[in-house]
Amino acid sequence: MRPLTEDETKVVFEKLANYIGRSITHLIDRPDDPHVFRLQKDRVYYMSEKVMRFATSIGRSELMSLGVCLGKFTKTGKFRLHVTAVDVLSQYARFKVWIKPNGEMSYLYGNNILKAHVGKMSDDIPEHTGVVVFAMNDIPLGFGVTAKSTSDARRLDPTGIVVFRQGDIGEYLREEDTLFT
Repeated sequence: MRPLTEDETKVVFEKLANYIGRSITHLIDRPDDPHVFRLQKDRVYYMSEKVMRFATSIGRSELMSLGVCLGKFTKTGKFRLHVTAVDVLSQYARFKVWIKPNGEMSYLYGNNILKAHVGKMSDDIPEHTGVVVFAMNDIPLGFGVTAKSTSDARRLDPTGIVVFRQGDIGEYLREEDTLFT
């Protein structure tokens, strides 16, 4: 477990900024309990400093997971968010999409969100921007990237794709064998 390098931090913050915008400062500057980002193998974890200090007494080979896994670096150096980051993203989300109950199961099975399934959307969402997906009762279900802006989505036919799925909580079951390996 080590701190992120400057380049790694830049890549992670750019990805997070796509979903939470300037609220990224709230992740670091928490007055109640300071938090840090750490790299274990190729995965980036977000944890309190207190937990990080306790973890220094555990060997690297014995440490499997620590804090909240935000995502991992691919072999090409890109950063990919994991579904485990949905709780962190949902707290500070800049743009949100709520889906109707009839579209929840389709989304949780790994499909994109269609216009017919959208209950409501944040105003003025640009095209190709990160959004956090919620159920109508404000339970975070996942995150994705908009296919159309809010104004274009209103004119779309019911079978048109509004949000491309990036991660959903159904992955906990679909990928339970490989999620933390």
